[in-house]
Amino acid sequence: MRSNRVSMTRLPELADQVIRRNVSDELEKLKKAPSWQRESGRSSETLVKYEEFRIVLVRMKMGSYMSHHRAEGPISIHALKGKVRVHLPGDRMEDLKPGDLLTLQRCLEHDVEALEESAFLLTIAWPEIEPSAVKT
Repeated sequence: MRSNRVSMTRLPELADQVIRRNVSDELEKLKKAPSWQRESGRSSETLVKYEEFRIVLVRMKMGSYMSHHRAEGPISIHALKGKVRVHLPGDRMEDLKPGDLLTLQRCLEHDVEALEESAFLLTIAWPEIEPSAVKT
C-alpha cells in the first residue's frame, strides 16, 4: 500500500507507509558498494525518505572524514559499529561507540571522523510542512 504523500525519490518504496529493513544486511551491501572502494572511504544508503523525515545508513572506513555537514532540520546520529568522532563548533568533540546516540539542533555544522571502521544511522527531520505546500 502506497502513501498518499508525494514521493521525493525515484525509489517510491522509500516512502511507503510501512518500511522494514534489516540493518545488518544493509551494512553488508554497503561494504560491497562501489562507493566503498573510492577515496572517500565511505558509502551510504537512504533507508527511508519521507518529505519531512529521512534515515540514512552510513558506513565509513577507518580514517575517513565527512567535513562541513549541516542539515536544515535536527538530526540524530546513532552509532552501530566501530567508533566515530563528531567535531562540533567551539572545538567540542563527541566520541560515539555502538549504542551511543547524539542529537544536534538544526543547522549546526559538524564533521564526522571514523576512528575505526564504523557505521551509524543518521536521522534527519524537517519542520512540519504546510499542507498547502504538499502537492497531490
